[in-house]
Amino acid sequence: MYIIIVGGGKVGYYLGKSLLESGHEILVVEKNPNRANFLIDELGADHVWLGDGCDSSTFEQIGLNRADAVIAVTGDDEDNLVICLLAKQKFGVPRTIARINNPRNAKIFAHLGVDVTVSTTEVIEAQIQRALPIPSLVHLLALKRGGIELVEGRIAPGSPADGKRIRELGIPDDALVVMVVRDDQTIVPYGDTTLMAGDEILAVTSPQSKEVLKRIILGK
Repeated sequence: MYIIIVGGGKVGYYLGKSLLESGHEILVVEKNPNRANFLIDELGADHVWLGDGCDSSTFEQIGLNRADAVIAVTGDDEDNLVICLLAKQKFGVPRTIARINNPRNAKIFAHLGVDVTVSTTEVIEAQIQRALPIPSLVHLLALKRGGIELVEGRIAPGSPADGKRIRELGIPDDALVVMVVRDDQTIVPYGDTTLMAGDEILAVTSPQSKEVLKRIILGK
């Protein structure tokens, strides 16, 4: 399959890398020159295009009309919607997939013809449900209604979390590490999971505990 990914952030990068390893033909469209250069180093020049995915001229240059699918994973819901609508309505791409940051937008995307939406919030909540016992889950979901924040970052060598099990770190009760990316592996962490320098961490926390969590996990 020929798959075009618009947005070369962490999601676009790991998705592109995984699809390449699975034997698909892919092209990642990224408008930031510095990020595009990083992607070229990692994925190869044949798999990266510097351009704006919201501009139809970009799609004309890369031959979007022969794509089997377009996946929009920028950090902006509006951009992802425009990208998918351009792909389907102007270029006739049979399959469009959009990342959405606000789950409330899912119905709008579906109504306008986007085939599949993936909500980061819902994915994280599903991971929380798998990782926590019921009493803790009830507490965290109650906290979510009052507002929680996402914290992400990379563990530096010698930071407080380097080489430590999660349960040993003294993480506040209203904060939780929900995902660890190590090399090409995604880990759903538990209390006995040992963190290592270079791990990319995704956590949820109350605003009150955000800075404490960042100091523990990231050392800053």
